[in-house]
Amino acid sequence: MILLDTHVLLWLTTGDHRLGKRALTAIDRAWQADHVGVSAVSFWEVAMLREKGRVALTEDVALWRREQLARGVVEIPVDGEIGIRASSLKGLHPDPADRIIVATATDGHRLLTGDDRILEWRGKLNRLDARK
Repeated sequence: MILLDTHVLLWLTTGDHRLGKRALTAIDRAWQADHVGVSAVSFWEVAMLREKGRVALTEDVALWRREQLARGVVEIPVDGEIGIRASSLKGLHPDPADRIIVATATDGHRLLTGDDRILEWRGKLNRLDARK
C-alpha cells in the first residue's frame, strides 16, 4: 500500500504542482488496486493546520475526510502498536504526527512524502519522494 503523508494528501486533493510525475504514477497504480492509504492522524493534522490558518480548506474537515474516504483512500487507524513503534524511531525528529505516520509506514507500506527530514532519516523505511 502507498501511504500518503499528510501534505501529499493535501497536494493530491488540490492538484498542487509539487506532486511529481513518478509520485503520481505510483498513486495511480495504487488507486487501481485500492491501495492508497493515509494514517488517521493525518486527518487530525489537517484539522489542526486549518485551525491555525496554515491550510486553506473551503469546507469542513470532517466533510473533506468523508470525501477522501469515498474516493477510495483507506484510513489506517492508530493503535497501541503504532504508538509504541513511533516512540522507538531512533534518530527521527520529534514531531508526533510524523513519528506516527512513519511508524504506520513501517508496517509494510511505502511512504510517499516530500518531507526532507523523513526522506533523509537513516531508519529502515520504504519511501518515495513525492516531489519526483
